[in-house]
Amino acid sequence: MPPSDWRTQLQLVDDLMKAVSLETDAQSLVRTYAKGVRALFHSDNVVSISRRDLDAPWYRITRSRRWEHEINPWQQRDQLPILSGGLFGEWLYEGKAQFIEHFDVDEDDPAFFHLKDLHAAFVMPQYDLGQAVNMTVLFWKDASGVDVNQIPNAHWQGNLFGRTTHNLVLRQQLATAYQELDRELQVVGAMQRSLLPQELPDIDGYELAAEYRTSARAGGDLYDLFPLPNGCWGLFIADVSGHGVPAAVIMAITHALAHAHPGPPNPPGEVLAFLNRKLTIEYTSRTPSFVTAFYAVLDPKTRTLRYSSAGHPPPRLVRAGSESNTSASMDPIVHALDGQRGLPLGIMADEHYHDSTVQLHRGDHLLMYTDGLSEAFNPKNQLFGFERLDETLRAWSAAQATSDHQASMAREVIDAVLNAVAAFAEGRPPNDDQTMLALRVK
Repeated sequence: MPPSDWRTQLQLVDDLMKAVSLETDAQSLVRTYAKGVRALFHSDNVVSISRRDLDAPWYRITRSRRWEHEINPWQQRDQLPILSGGLFGEWLYEGKAQFIEHFDVDEDDPAFFHLKDLHAAFVMPQYDLGQAVNMTVLFWKDASGVDVNQIPNAHWQGNLFGRTTHNLVLRQQLATAYQELDRELQVVGAMQRSLLPQELPDIDGYELAAEYRTSARAGGDLYDLFPLPNGCWGLFIADVSGHGVPAAVIMAITHALAHAHPGPPNPPGEVLAFLNRKLTIEYTSRTPSFVTAFYAVLDPKTRTLRYSSAGHPPPRLVRAGSESNTSASMDPIVHALDGQRGLPLGIMADEHYHDSTVQLHRGDHLLMYTDGLSEAFNPKNQLFGFERLDETLRAWSAAQATSDHQASMAREVIDAVLNAVAAFAEGRPPNDDQTMLALRVK
């Protein structure tokens, strides 16, 4: 018999709530709750049934104290008996809470095994969107020992517990779905990284370094290098609007189109125009996506860089000393390569892209990047911006002028920017992909 002293009942309830709060599995949660309720509210049998995913008059028996072996309704659904009609069907499809002081069951009732020798019942529907989808029934051999004053609270508590169980099941399903999605995204990310250059080329008189960081498992940034006739090289960087898998798909398409260009990818403006026509006509006209891109052709012998831009953040050319590069003692100069900028790719099919040329000098550093760096935010919602980027590059270049360390300087300029952005963000995670391609003229 349940305890009559309210202090004892309160302690039992408190212990039960603690035990329930520790459960992370729905079946264990129900088992723990049922054990606690039996100590508080005596009954001779308890049966749970469900009509979820079934049409009238069918229902499943999901739980019964008379079963010799417990069945997990979430993992062993195929073992649950499916019945129709009888008292259970009548009560479930009537869909209302009721205390039945006396009933008799026919031997031909489909649920006779669970009902025999029982004559009083408390029917507790559990509602979902206003419909009695599940139902728990408490049984007694007779109603004489039932404290009917506990019935309303039991109904209230039973429905709250049912909702708790349902939410736990949804949380478990969501966690499983997230894990599966995460595994798929890891594969997408690995495939995406396989499209990037596995090794940077060795260009005589130059040094290259690159960095590629996605804000999610898969991203929309891209960099690439193309060998061209006469020892020239194409340097390409692009950024797809948006994040995640949609951006990764457009990124892969852009990569494929760039490698499908008829003939050598030169001059830059014509290459961007080719990519723009293909993307706009065949892909982005049906999506909200677009691509910013910067493409340059480097002639290592003449140290000239011919470039064109499709709405991409202007790369930075870091030069020590004066404009003529004759006085290394003067403050470093940071140039923005912002000549002849056109619309991003994938917006207007007939957009024209024009070229600009810059002369490189020994000791110059070229930094191509995506806006995940310049548009990084700190906890105060402040933007890193171009000014901080330029200040970082000037400070780094000035420090290098007084150092005799010359190894991997293209890598060092990338690290300097990454460190500056990380310090500025103060732990705030990046909200966009961050990609850089650095070139140093030896």
